[in-house]
Amino acid sequence: MLGGAAVLTAGSVGAGRWYVLQADVGDGTLSAPDANKAVTSGEIVLVDIRRPDEWEATGIPQGAVPLDMRRDDFPQALLAALGGDKNRPVALICARGVRSYRISARLTEAGFTQVLDVSEGMLGSRAGPGWLARGLP
Repeated sequence: MLGGAAVLTAGSVGAGRWYVLQADVGDGTLSAPDANKAVTSGEIVLVDIRRPDEWEATGIPQGAVPLDMRRDDFPQALLAALGGDKNRPVALICARGVRSYRISARLTEAGFTQVLDVSEGMLGSRAGPGWLARGLP
């Protein structure tokens, strides 16, 4: 698994479950193409944390769960989207990586163990051109 990360999480009956991310996630970020590959293969849950008007303007990444970060119950709604598993890998995407970076840190503090940031976002940033400019679905 060169360049990847593996995580063993305990199941409810003691069975282990492996999540293997093939992308390089050493600094807790994913490029948009790596996020697309990981969500397509079922390795992560991709969550679009932008506002509904932003989803309407640009669309939502294919396979992503739209979950407005301003919701009062955001951590609980995210946990539900992860099937109740705080150890399941989740990647957050916003417009330019600012909000996803901030929310990633807060979720880690709240006990979510595998939070990744798609730092180039939908529209691009210093981290890269963004989901849309890359022509990702």
